Amino acid sequence: MIEKQRFPGRIAALALLLSAATSYAADQYPAKPGRLILPFGAGASTDIIGRIFAQRFAEAWGQPLVIDNRPGAGGILGTELAAKAAPDGYNIFTYGINQTVTPHLYKKLPYDALRDFIPLSLYATMPNILCVNLSLPVKTVSEFIKLAKANPGKFKFASSGVGASPHLTMELFRAVTGLDMVHVPYKAASQGYTDTISGEIQSFFFNLPGPLPFVKAGRLRALAVTSAKRAEQLPDIPTIMESGVPDFEVTVWQGYAMPKGTSKAHAASVHAAMMKALAVPDLKQRFFDNGVAAAPQSPEAFDKFIKAEYVKWQKAVTLAGAKVE
Repeated sequence: MIEKQRFPGRIAALALLLSAATSYAADQYPAKPGRLILPFGAGASTDIIGRIFAQRFAEAWGQPLVIDNRPGAGGILGTELAAKAAPDGYNIFTYGINQTVTPHLYKKLPYDALRDFIPLSLYATMPNILCVNLSLPVKTVSEFIKLAKANPGKFKFASSGVGASPHLTMELFRAVTGLDMVHVPYKAASQGYTDTISGEIQSFFFNLPGPLPFVKAGRLRALAVTSAKRAEQLPDIPTIMESGVPDFEVTVWQGYAMPKGTSKAHAASVHAAMMKALAVPDLKQRFFDNGVAAAPQSPEAFDKFIKAEYVKWQKAVTLAGAKVE
């Protein structure tokens, strides 16, 4: 009779323990590895810098990140995947300049770049760099413009896809200088470097981290960078504006965002880990060595920045007359 009286009490106690354990497990975020969706291929600057940051971020976050490269369609395929990913706190997206450009090139996209994501922070900024094949008889931007104008429709330029920042940077450059050149989009930026080195392609604008080793090794000739100031890593290379093209400035950027619907608590956790990672001296040095600057900010500031870039590139696309090919 005594045992019969104790039995219900034991069940109640067990239920309380199970409930507490479940609640404790739910509070342990992150409790498993996350996924980082990169909308460009291996070897691209987005991938190079993204992997460097992902390593330090994972250390600060307390769980590893599985890198998921999804190149194609100038970043659209990866962006769609990220926009439709589960908002469970374990899907993170490398949201960058490209996401504020493509909406102005395509009449319809399978996502809304402004509404389908929760912005967290920038983590890196960098310029694009204008490089040419070594056999091209030019050493300055003005010489390049003169030679290209003398050969309308004969010069090719590489990019990492329609709508990517290298493509739009060259389209803007063409618009303000009056050049007639042929666009050759690549799925992977690394192939664009290779074909320019071989002479198949004459020139390109790519994010600085990718071409930087080839420039330093003397396999590509750098003519200028697109930032307002010279890149500290290449102090002898002038800016486009210094080279005689007024008001020409493009800053490439990368940040983290999460799918719409992700909880505020999970987003705050990821943001806190980003800030911790960006404060690590070793990360700042690795960024510098690759031509990049760390750029921590609040989610509110990043959201405001994205909206300003959206308007900026809407105007830029109109000026360049860029179209989907």
